[in-house]
Amino acid sequence: MVWTPLHAKIHRTIRSRHLFERNQRLLIAVSGGQDSLCLIKLLLDLQSKWGWYLGIAHCDHRWRSDSQANANHVENLAKTWGISFYLETANEPINSEATARDWRYQALSAIAQANNYQYIVTGHTASDRAETLLYNLIRGTGADGLQALTWQRPLTTGIMLVRPLLEITRTQTEQFCQEFKLPIWEDSTNQDLQYARNRIRQELIPYLRENFNPQVESALAQTAELLQAEVEYLEKAAQQLREKAMSWSTCTEQSRSIGDEKDSLTRLLPLRLNRRVLQKAPLALQRRVMRQVLQQILTDAPSFEHIEKLTALVVAPNRSQTDPFPGGAIAQVEGDWICFK
Repeated sequence: MVWTPLHAKIHRTIRSRHLFERNQRLLIAVSGGQDSLCLIKLLLDLQSKWGWYLGIAHCDHRWRSDSQANANHVENLAKTWGISFYLETANEPINSEATARDWRYQALSAIAQANNYQYIVTGHTASDRAETLLYNLIRGTGADGLQALTWQRPLTTGIMLVRPLLEITRTQTEQFCQEFKLPIWEDSTNQDLQYARNRIRQELIPYLRENFNPQVESALAQTAELLQAEVEYLEKAAQQLREKAMSWSTCTEQSRSIGDEKDSLTRLLPLRLNRRVLQKAPLALQRRVMRQVLQQILTDAPSFEHIEKLTALVVAPNRSQTDPFPGGAIAQVEGDWICFK
């Protein structure tokens, strides 16, 4: 086996970040593109040092005419390497990026659960991280959206999603594939500029690289890495503040003004927040507390407007209230308390 600097880097990353344990079962998501081929080759070469059992999973979205040939190509690679292969094919073509991503993770989770894999491993790179940061920034987001692809996160019970290549750029994975003559399957949809992410990849990143920073992908990925640690810290601090400020006691008029149907709903709500506790905290933590509260109440993710109108009650006059949130709940100031009804 040829041991390259990239092998050494990934070996150190896995060990220092505790991404995997020894002798674990890893399910590698392989599309056939350069990033996933680079990933599987690296993990195959490191396998003897870690004692992993590796499997390959391929998800056929059926949105290209050559998707079945693509799946056959990946299956043949798995056979060549002597690795278990799993294929999941969509019942009908998936044309939305978001829908495809959700379906893909559900499919990978089902394969992992059925075959006792503890980890699902994807080939997301620093380039993907940079593109995701820009994509979310353009759409409008806070630090949570800008942290853009974490190293690992629980995908479902007992299964962790891991991304070992987040410090590697797409240029590096291409060079690696060329060095080892890995047979890349070119995905024609990556060139389709109707997708916003492709425009960022094909047009915006090259423009930024040429006119602002030749290392823009690595710089943006480092920004996402810094933000990830800060978001984790702020979320924990906000959780501690929320637990200190929250009371499950009923507000004064609530029991008289709500009917049985609403009463069953409000028993699920954090009924009161102490404004005096919240007023001592920085605005950033106040907003995060309100977002955490709304995440418990609302079926969909709270918007910036939802968070702002609730945060405004921290210093609002007595009897101030919000208009109804989706689902009908409102928040009202009663003295030192913000009450949910």
